[in-house]
Amino acid sequence: MTRIAIVTDIHHGAPSHTKRGDTAIDLLTQFCDWANMEKPDLVLDLGDRISDIDTETDLRLEREVAEVFKHLDMPVHHICGNHDRDHLSVADNEAILDTGLDHQLVDLGDWQLALWRADAKIHRNTPPAGFDLPEQDLLWLSHMVQRAEKPTLVASHVPCSGHSQIGNYYFQRNASLSTYPQAERVRDVLAQARVPLVCIAGHVHWNTVTTVDGIPHITQQSLTESFTTAGEPARAWGMLELGETIHWQVFGDDPFETRLTPTRQRWTTPLAQFISKLSEE
Repeated sequence: MTRIAIVTDIHHGAPSHTKRGDTAIDLLTQFCDWANMEKPDLVLDLGDRISDIDTETDLRLEREVAEVFKHLDMPVHHICGNHDRDHLSVADNEAILDTGLDHQLVDLGDWQLALWRADAKIHRNTPPAGFDLPEQDLLWLSHMVQRAEKPTLVASHVPCSGHSQIGNYYFQRNASLSTYPQAERVRDVLAQARVPLVCIAGHVHWNTVTTVDGIPHITQQSLTESFTTAGEPARAWGMLELGETIHWQVFGDDPFETRLTPTRQRWTTPLAQFISKLSEE
């Protein structure tokens, strides 16, 4: 059994209507103390460590977050979110975190962790504004999936399940910014897997489980989000246990818990549209 402690969307910085970034450092310190007590095999940071302002401020904020992560007694793996990339490069984040941020496979024994560090920058200068998944990122995922010989946890900042955003403060009316425009292609790639897959992401600031083609897609709540917690920070962090069964538990003021049994079997190809079938008759 592999145990992974997960924190995401820390959003260190000034508070906003729904992000309590002013509590981020204190809450991240509490998370690190908890992780050191729980002794997971590793810690996974799914990105958006800061709320971006400008280059100088973002460098300072990222360094302050990185200092807290140094308190952990176990390995920590980071992924960049869109706010980590608004004014900073991947190289800037690598220098601050003192680690590489390329795609990476981590052997976990019976499982493997695929750190799919796809480009998470929101492009604002070329309409339509939003994410744009580079082809090389999709190809890395495709090659990894086709070669996988053991169950795989795919971790990214941006989710690709295509799950409904109804009720989401940010994305109900901005669903195009909740995922990549190429998300359907990502799901097609994942469907090639001959091993059990589980996908986990942040970005959308709520706890969800969506099964697509037999593959569970998980999103975890932000550490400092408040739109689900009446103005107070969610204080959310999680523990994911990987074995024959998956146990995922989110702690804090927006708790969530589920057990899943991933399978290597993909679902049957969906039926054609009924309207086409009726017209033929």
